[in-house]
Amino acid sequence: MDAISLSARSLHAVAELGFQVARQGAHGAMTALGEVIPVEAYEFVAFDPATGRHRSLVASGYARVDDDAAEEYARLDAYRRAMSLRTPVVMGSPGTERYFRRHLEPYGWRAGITTPLFLTGGRYTGLLHVNSRADLPPEAPAVISAVSPALAHLTDVTRCVIDPLGLPPGFHAVAYERGGRRRDVAGWPPSEALAAEPAMAELARAFIDSRELSRRGLWLDGTGQWRELRLHRAGVGFHGSIQGAVIAERPCALPYDLTSREIEVLTRVARGDSNPQIAAALVLSVRTVTTHLEHIFAKLGCDSRTRLTTKVLAEGLCRLDVP
Repeated sequence: MDAISLSARSLHAVAELGFQVARQGAHGAMTALGEVIPVEAYEFVAFDPATGRHRSLVASGYARVDDDAAEEYARLDAYRRAMSLRTPVVMGSPGTERYFRRHLEPYGWRAGITTPLFLTGGRYTGLLHVNSRADLPPEAPAVISAVSPALAHLTDVTRCVIDPLGLPPGFHAVAYERGGRRRDVAGWPPSEALAAEPAMAELARAFIDSRELSRRGLWLDGTGQWRELRLHRAGVGFHGSIQGAVIAERPCALPYDLTSREIEVLTRVARGDSNPQIAAALVLSVRTVTTHLEHIFAKLGCDSRTRLTTKVLAEGLCRLDVP
């Protein structure tokens, strides 16, 4: 709908609904909507881009919700047209009759509206069903259309409960479930470099299983580009119900004019390795390791291994091992 005219009462409900979405979620939002539309039952259905499927998230007022009903409705031509137009579908519209006879009319529902939910930026997150045993007011589709961008946040399963706050500009991010499934991170551009590295899911799993809340370091990708890498513990999916991690990256030059070999050496120093251990691991002589360390101490302005380790860990100068 390009133009929507709402009464002052409806506008108040719209404003209150936006507040309740952030504060109390689905129940608070639908209570606010109920001030202008006599909604007796509702169901929020989420679209999961990781699986390409729809599933019911929150429902109230229905005697039962069939597990496959959400996916069945999303496949209707009438709903696909509504998605392309971003307009609500009224119960009983052509192409929806069979669905309503099967799932809704046996329980006494006479009126209903289904609306696709799109965030303000245009990303589709799912749909909302509302039903009533009495006729809905004529302005109901317009009101629901007006509030749908706010309601879309309730079905956004890509949202992380612990967001990667504080990331400087230029980072690209990916979220991983503990099982390895990759998800986009709302508000951050996706990373082609991370998606192209199959072992990154294993790094995310190891991080999730650790007790760390965050980790940072340097990663040499498959093209030979160094990247600054940051990992954050996060709950992904609806209400953060899935244990996961956010990994963010951006291309970088090695800091302090360090060389790739010096990064390898200082990484092992930070792990507590001695010079002979570093030499054996990197297939170098002890003398060569000592020379590298002299250069590293000078570049970083440190005069002991303890101070070097503290600086390296604080600034994320270690190379992160990708399995």
